[in-house]
Amino acid sequence: MEPPRFKINVKIPAAPPSPPAPVLQSPPRKVTVKEQMEWKIPPCISNWKNPKGYTIPLDKRLACDGRGLQDTFINDNFAKFAEALYIADRKAREAVEMRAQLENRLAQKEKELKEENLVKLAQKAREERAAYKKPDADEDELERDQLRYERHKDRERQRRMAKSGPDKRTIYEREKERDVSEKIALGVPTAKPSDDSLYDQRLFNQTRGLDTGYAGGEDDVYNVYDKPWNARANLASNIYKPSKNVDGEIYGEEIESLIKNSRFNPEKNFTGIDATQATQRSGPVQFEKKISLEEDPLELDKFLSQAKKHKRSDRRSPSPRKSKKDRR
Repeated sequence: MEPPRFKINVKIPAAPPSPPAPVLQSPPRKVTVKEQMEWKIPPCISNWKNPKGYTIPLDKRLACDGRGLQDTFINDNFAKFAEALYIADRKAREAVEMRAQLENRLAQKEKELKEENLVKLAQKAREERAAYKKPDADEDELERDQLRYERHKDRERQRRMAKSGPDKRTIYEREKERDVSEKIALGVPTAKPSDDSLYDQRLFNQTRGLDTGYAGGEDDVYNVYDKPWNARANLASNIYKPSKNVDGEIYGEEIESLIKNSRFNPEKNFTGIDATQATQRSGPVQFEKKISLEEDPLELDKFLSQAKKHKRSDRRSPSPRKSKKDRR
């Protein structure tokens, strides 16, 4: 019942197989880029459907259509047609330009004819006017007419000045009495100023400017109204003199009855005034400032002026200081 101690079913290796059949083909080689491009198959892209919504460039669409593989042929008649259009356009432009030049020449000729006609009409009118022209007037008569016109203008100016206010009359009189040197003759060359006439001598040695109300820099002095505003003699008479017959023109014949009315006369005269000393006034009333005790009852102004004078005198003559022993 003991198993066998040796293996008797050992397999013997098989004999080598028959050699392989020979393959009749070229050996493998590296693929070139040209072959790769030739073997490249473009994907199928439809011109009508794009279900997934991809953005497909144009070159891919053209590659799918195969348009790049087709040769394009252009007909020679296209060049001939373009050249014919260019020639026709040029000839049309030349014809339009010639027509415009002809129209301009006709318009210029018509304008010249009209101008010539107008010149003839003007010459004819001048000749007719010269035929009916009156003889020249006498020079003396023209001079008399000019003098009449100038006198009429002077009288009209005087009437306007009489009716105008006093301000305009003063301005007119000032311009009338102006120095002749201030007037400038138009159209006449001015003479060269000499060394003596470089400056107007009326600007020097005048008591005006800083001397008027300045008082040498003294602030305490108040002399603003110490001189009359305008010292001309005829100013007051021009301002305060009424014009003639102004009331008569307004009220007419009633002015005499209004003047003789006692309503405007004072019932009582002023007391303390001598009526014989009253004089007729030809200008504005002039007042003089007088300091009374009512304005300065404590005489403070007098005290201040004395104190200022005392200070000035102390500054001019200083006294020597005394020592303490001398004071004792």
